[in-house]
Amino acid sequence: MVRMTASTPARRVLLAAPRGYCAGVDRAVIAAEKALEQYGAPIYVRHEIVHNKYVVQTLEKKGVIFVERTEEVPEGSIVMFSAHGVAPTVHDEAAQRRLATIDATCPLVTKVHKEAVRFAKDDFDILLIGHEGHEEVIGTSGEAPDHITLVDGPEDVANVEVRDPDKVVWLSQTTLSVDETMETVSALKTKFPGLISPPSDDICYATQNRQIAVKKLAEDAELVIVVGSRNSSNSVRMVEVALDAGAPASYLVDNAGECDEAWLEGVTTVGLTSGASVPDILVDGVIEWLAERGYGDVETVKTADESITFSLPKELRRDLRAEAAALSES
Repeated sequence: MVRMTASTPARRVLLAAPRGYCAGVDRAVIAAEKALEQYGAPIYVRHEIVHNKYVVQTLEKKGVIFVERTEEVPEGSIVMFSAHGVAPTVHDEAAQRRLATIDATCPLVTKVHKEAVRFAKDDFDILLIGHEGHEEVIGTSGEAPDHITLVDGPEDVANVEVRDPDKVVWLSQTTLSVDETMETVSALKTKFPGLISPPSDDICYATQNRQIAVKKLAEDAELVIVVGSRNSSNSVRMVEVALDAGAPASYLVDNAGECDEAWLEGVTTVGLTSGASVPDILVDGVIEWLAERGYGDVETVKTADESITFSLPKELRRDLRAEAAALSES
């Protein structure tokens, strides 16, 4: 336990706003909970609904079964597709197994899928900036596998080849670091001067807002704690952004139990934020942990307002409406 003395400098926590759940994550988690209420357990979800250990474990306790392959879902069951999206082949697999599907893909990811389909139809080479093996990249690549080349960071640009340098476009994974993505785009434009940008920025508004907020924290905090799981791309990026922005130290934790008192040595100001798939309860736990160690002064640092919401998946809305109509008639 950190000891307070009369000469101890005032200690504080700078709490980022916005932080935590984005609209796409909120939609996916609510969709899973509503599906359990509507259809009963079990509900199968292909891949983790969002990249957060606590959220996944909580839903498992309620009756969600997470699977990695469509063939793991019993024929005739209900399967939900995660917020990261899936390739068209997965929809085909579900149809073959007579599965009822609920598509909880984030609408911003769906936008990138539609862009890939449109550019492929026009026979462009599509350079997809993203991390190999990430579910979102796999899903987007599956929309136009013969036209998409993955570019995993600026160091990968030298390996990129296209058929026609004047007919090439870039798209990106939505959860990347804005700065790193623009660095990759700059390198690509140097190699391919005719490179076309997508009609709108692919990087999610929430990812950008959280990165801007963490940069603000890094201006004053000697330590930045990011709450998020290690398989969460946007959470991992936020630690990198904090360090790049000048924070002397930054760490990623799933919860307060992973915080280390040694990090607080000589620290008067702690920046605290969370990834886009993190519920507030986990941030509250870190706030309590810090308060117990003398960091009881919490100041909110607001850098943006977020008011975007997304409606539930259409399949779920349809069945909820049908149930409501049946109840009103009875």
